[in-house]
Amino acid sequence: MDSTPPSLTERRKAATQLEIARAAARLFADRGAAAVTAEEIAQQAGVAVRTFYRYFRTKEDAVAPLLTVGAGHWRALLAASAPQEEPLEALERTIVEVLTPRSDADLESLRWTLGLLRAADDDPDLQFVWYRVNGESEVQLREVVATLAGPAADPFAVRLIASAATDALRVALEASAAAEDPMSDPGMPAALAIRALRQLTHGVQLYPVDARI
Repeated sequence: MDSTPPSLTERRKAATQLEIARAAARLFADRGAAAVTAEEIAQQAGVAVRTFYRYFRTKEDAVAPLLTVGAGHWRALLAASAPQEEPLEALERTIVEVLTPRSDADLESLRWTLGLLRAADDDPDLQFVWYRVNGESEVQLREVVATLAGPAADPFAVRLIASAATDALRVALEASAAAEDPMSDPGMPAALAIRALRQLTHGVQLYPVDARI
């Protein structure tokens, strides 16, 4: 893995992409994807339309950086877990941490996330971006879980747990977005995700008997 720090140009590009992604997510959440144009997203983000299309092929693609950053934040928290913490316990703790709003900014982030998923119900292209980001995150999550579990862990079980954790978050957010009033219970996504994770990992044997000392 290349550990070279990003250049100033790369950081500026990433910042611009993220600002466009935030604008797209807000507009989609408020009005639905069909009612929003790339030109409107560019205007909201304060960039030229040609800049928008330099970074994104479609208006739906524009939300991917924001979703990717969120998934990356979760993996970083998980990777920072204490060595003695069991991987499944660490997953539960970090899921609660990332899905539980603790500030107005967190509530706003949850609002646009759930609104974005509601908008995706009527937009296959937006659904594709959501599932693509989840698939990419699952692949990267395997490495984090494997590192936390250590060399004695069963590689197949590591893969199952990474898949279960990714799906637990995805399904919990989708179910919360489908509620009649998604923001009436901000704790719903975390509660559903923990429930899903426990059910999906029930019976998964991460270590062979007596393999971990």
